[in-house]
Amino acid sequence: MKEAVNREARLGASVLRLFFHDCFVNGCDASILLDDTSSFTGEKNSNPSMNSLRGFEVIDTIKTQVEAACPNVVSCADILALAAQKGVASYIYNIVFTQLGGPTWTVQLGRRDARTASLSSANAQIPMPTSTLSTLISMFSAKGLNAAEMTALSGSHTIGQARCASFRDRVNNATNINSEFAATLRATCPASGGDSNLAPLDIQTPSQFDNKYYQNLEARRGLLQSDQELFNGGSQDSLVKSYSSDGEAFRRDFASAMVKMGNLSPLTGTNGEIRRNCRAIN
Repeated sequence: MKEAVNREARLGASVLRLFFHDCFVNGCDASILLDDTSSFTGEKNSNPSMNSLRGFEVIDTIKTQVEAACPNVVSCADILALAAQKGVASYIYNIVFTQLGGPTWTVQLGRRDARTASLSSANAQIPMPTSTLSTLISMFSAKGLNAAEMTALSGSHTIGQARCASFRDRVNNATNINSEFAATLRATCPASGGDSNLAPLDIQTPSQFDNKYYQNLEARRGLLQSDQELFNGGSQDSLVKSYSSDGEAFRRDFASAMVKMGNLSPLTGTNGEIRRNCRAIN
């Protein structure tokens, strides 16, 4: 049972990550879901996404069921936004949602789907796990999200896992890391090999959406460099401390920031289309 819960929590985190990656590339338009075609290379194999994005099959299943009941009405972009919200508040289990413990928010609907995707835009616009604080602030600012909203949204790393390739240098070479934490991770992620080995982003409660992520940062147990940058003698230290001690403040600010991110440059009106298959244009 515990393994089933952990598995479905990881799936919820995967859908949330899909939503983040989608909205950061030219807006929330389901471009991340498109497979490569002869006319464009999609975003699934961008540097920040390669071999790390999961959850596409969840969106496919939901879309198939929605199309059967109500064809050509609900966009893949709206489905992804709704699934991300459910993925925070709930486990996703065979498209049945059970409690995960995160906040909820009102998902504004009416998005339409992009008819193309951009590998180059994904490479340029999505933060990397090695990003510095200044880079993170700059990249979120480019999307109209301020530093506080960036720090709140980073709390999504209270669930999910990361590949060894994304944290190898940190656990083997960084100095701003808890030594026992680093030693434990080196068993999973040695100096070479094991690129696809996984570790939880939140070592304390990897299957609960809570504020333990920020407590980990205070203890120098951020898995990714981009995580620990939020608490590393910089401008976000005080907010990390606040969220570490006040889980309700984190939940409130995370939900508010998710609404704002979900409104990043959506396609509406006659722009784009309502895809019948989320992986391909009509």
